[in-house]
Amino acid sequence: MDTPAIPLPKDEREQRILDELTLIRDKLLLLKKDRTKYIRTQDVMQLHDQVVDQVKLLNEIRKGTHPAENRLDKVLESCFQLISLFFMTIGRTHEVPAAYALTSTIKRLLDHLTEANLFSPKDLDSIATTLGKLDGILNQDATNGPHSPYLVELLAKREALCKSMLGRLRERLEQLDETLQAIYQKLISIMRSMSLANTKTKFSTTEVKRLQGSLTEIANTMVDGKFVDAEGKEVRGSDVVANLLKQCLAWCEIVLERRGAIPEAFRDKYNVLINIRNELEKLSITQAWALRETDLYDFQRQLDKIDEERVNGNWLDAEGRPAELYVQRTLLYLIRRSYGYIYYLMVSSEPVSEALLPVYNQLQTLKRCLVEVKNSGGVGSVRELYPYSMKLNSLDNMRVDGKFMVGDDIPEGQGSVCQLLAECYDLNYELRLAAEELEERQQAEAGAGGEEGQS
Repeated sequence: MDTPAIPLPKDEREQRILDELTLIRDKLLLLKKDRTKYIRTQDVMQLHDQVVDQVKLLNEIRKGTHPAENRLDKVLESCFQLISLFFMTIGRTHEVPAAYALTSTIKRLLDHLTEANLFSPKDLDSIATTLGKLDGILNQDATNGPHSPYLVELLAKREALCKSMLGRLRERLEQLDETLQAIYQKLISIMRSMSLANTKTKFSTTEVKRLQGSLTEIANTMVDGKFVDAEGKEVRGSDVVANLLKQCLAWCEIVLERRGAIPEAFRDKYNVLINIRNELEKLSITQAWALRETDLYDFQRQLDKIDEERVNGNWLDAEGRPAELYVQRTLLYLIRRSYGYIYYLMVSSEPVSEALLPVYNQLQTLKRCLVEVKNSGGVGSVRELYPYSMKLNSLDNMRVDGKFMVGDDIPEGQGSVCQLLAECYDLNYELRLAAEELEERQQAEAGAGGEEGQS
């Protein structure tokens, strides 16, 4: 939407749909910005239904045709993206609309992994697991789901594309002999660690030289520039890993030489990307207490805009000159790292409305404490459990007719919160029983000791 190069629709009927969708998008943006109250399910569903109505009209108009992308498609994409993040915010994370934003982010990640040709099995395993979960959501909705068939079909196509890209990346890894997998993964880790050190506020020469030492150790295991097996034969994929090692060593030299210095022509982009990366990093640490999933929309839009400014994979300065390799790699690292954080935050989204998150988070903390007490041997007396029992009862007493209410609303995620509450009660009960048994044993032993003294 930031580029005027995207043309308006030529069909007057599409123009009317564009006008309606623009109004809906603006309402979604206003709702996203409003921090004075919790986002309610009914508000989200009302706007969701309005988007679906416009999609039905659009499908009728475009039946059997495939027109070139225009501004209507971009606004519709924004609406779907916002609706998707709203579904996460209200706790409906296991429904089709919530999957839309996740597939967008996965597609971005796979595009970058393919372009850079730097990825580890862990990267692919995580994405494969997430796509497997999306399979379940789509299959469940396809049978007799409440959501728009258009959206289900759209997501199925996006997911199929992601699976195809993932398959091609897996084929690249399969070219490596098993004995090289660990070395390859370690090189990827070192490359990323160097890029991280390169973008820290204070550049650490010591840290980069330590990583350089790790690279030298790997290089010393090679024989005549090749990776060989116990019999001295070159193993499959040796040239791929050797080439990656050269890239790592060369990047290390460049990083030590430049020490984080970015030319003025690209300083503004760098600062924007550093701020985005740092904000997302903070959110990944304080997610349970600070994240409203709809906030990710602004980060995504900024990242998409900078990413799409590239010409033939690189950025140009004001005079049309491409960025040097050091600048290009540094900016790409920040973009990819930020997309990675967004992916993590989406995947970690709890199936609970933000209205219930304060209660849910307190129960999560209480459960962790009770588990820790249990694992460390329990308590010495029932009295030691009083603080946990009081907290548990105070949270339970917030329920009205068995439900956690916010005003007159019954927020999404009741099942998840009640299940967590029950788990805390079970843990508390187990610890109390164990404490009572311990006290009874101690009393019995004390009584037996007293009788011996009398005799």
